[in-house]
Amino acid sequence: MSKKLPVAFAHSYPIASAFKKSAAYFSMEFGIDQALKTYSGGLGFLAGSHVRAAHDLHQNLIGIGMLWKYGYYDQVRNTDNSMAVQFREKMYSFLQDTNIRFQIIINNKPVWVAAYFLDGKTFGTVPMFFLTTDTEDNDTWARAISYHLYDADAAVKVMQCMVLGIGGAKLLDQMKYEPDVYHFNEAHALSGAFYLYKKWGSVEKLRQKLVFTTHTPEEAGNEKHDIDFLNGLDFFAGVPLPTIRQITGTADNTFNHSLAALRLSRKANAVSKLHGEVSRKMWDGYADICEITHVTNAQNKRYWTDTELEKSRIKGDLKALDKRKKELKKTLFDTVADQAGKLFDPNVFTIVWARRFAAYKRPELLTRDRERFERLMKNTKYPVQFIWAGKPYPKDSGAVYTFNQLYYLSHLYPNMAVLTGHELALSKLIKDGSDAWLNNPVVTREASGTSGMTAAMNGSVNVSTYDGWVCEFAKHGHNAFIVPVASEQNRDAEDINNLFDVLENEILPLYYDNPAGWQALTLRSMNEVGEFFDADRMATDYYEKVY
Repeated sequence: MSKKLPVAFAHSYPIASAFKKSAAYFSMEFGIDQALKTYSGGLGFLAGSHVRAAHDLHQNLIGIGMLWKYGYYDQVRNTDNSMAVQFREKMYSFLQDTNIRFQIIINNKPVWVAAYFLDGKTFGTVPMFFLTTDTEDNDTWARAISYHLYDADAAVKVMQCMVLGIGGAKLLDQMKYEPDVYHFNEAHALSGAFYLYKKWGSVEKLRQKLVFTTHTPEEAGNEKHDIDFLNGLDFFAGVPLPTIRQITGTADNTFNHSLAALRLSRKANAVSKLHGEVSRKMWDGYADICEITHVTNAQNKRYWTDTELEKSRIKGDLKALDKRKKELKKTLFDTVADQAGKLFDPNVFTIVWARRFAAYKRPELLTRDRERFERLMKNTKYPVQFIWAGKPYPKDSGAVYTFNQLYYLSHLYPNMAVLTGHELALSKLIKDGSDAWLNNPVVTREASGTSGMTAAMNGSVNVSTYDGWVCEFAKHGHNAFIVPVASEQNRDAEDINNLFDVLENEILPLYYDNPAGWQALTLRSMNEVGEFFDADRMATDYYEKVY
């Protein structure tokens, strides 16, 4: 096995001496560019920023992901404007066929896997490899494995994880390349650990080479399956079941993917300081797990930050900052007018809630108190504009219902819009064009969250519950607005009241009555989010703390 990639797939830069150790980063999704639909949301945005920062730092890292034929889904509307899920084949002329084909066993049948290459020069990333089963000589069922990111069928989703894990590890063997570190971003690629164990015949060597990032802050959210179900699908790469039980410490029939990853890795990391504390406490009672440190998530500033805003920030020019912000709002409002038929005003304070629609993120929280919401939306002294965007998981009927209810509510207000198509391009637009970035997850449920980082880089001030990354950044009234942690008994009601109170009594008076004070706070937010929450720091931390 070689320590160097084949020349055709080599890095587009000389490797920096501080980052010589070679690592392969396995992720189910990568949000690299609007043109490449290999992501669903935050996990993909994070992974995309990671491989961009690794490029900027000249790290010896490569990325291994999946080529999804239909992407996640295209978020469009039905004739009555309710949300519709559309699956459309994606074609990418900028991906190169590596001409590498190999087979892995899935459900007792050989399945062909093809690998495509994204040159690092294309979008400013490390060398990227994308795997697909949608290739010649596969039956229809096998081709369909790589059709939909996070397939709703449990067996198909496990097969997808096998293509990423076993297929990704086997791809490296096909290239005769053995990295020093195999980094699994979430437990999706776990099957690769069993392939490597079978290859090396040693748990010790596996632990020396494997590291694991966990993103899930509660035990119930970690994937579990019946061990016989997984074995029947050949998830364990031909390793006998008694051996699997022994090396993963699985005594009963419930196989916990994250727990197995923690037992087979040299080191694991949570994705924020608070998440690290939660994770260590969560797994504390389990024997034989590796050390869990934390590497706080970050985003690639080079990709996300508006260059004119950044120039104004560096100069500390508040007038130029305010002028550019209004220009960016106007650009966003063109999209609002196009999608919602509403004409927003760049001089009006604009609040955005935009991320994956999920129950614990509580997208509709403020609208639950209809009386106070009405008062906020019809306040003539301190007017506001409100925008929602985000993709629910397509089979999450509750989240789709919430999205639709918000859309129907928006009919009552000319200053409220709900947008579709929340992907990288729209995400950039709404971060550039918002004044406040609303984030109200149930506290301790958000491992990190990253959207508020890139919002702050573009002059949008975080208004948030005290969870995830904001605990390491926010100082209330100085660079953000954070509501007190609510009691368990009356959590939602307290969060609603506290958010309305801070909006009505602190934020809006500051924005309208003391614009210089608002601009100064915005500048502090931009200055203080920059260095630590730039992905350069995160990618360096992975080398220094994990690899």
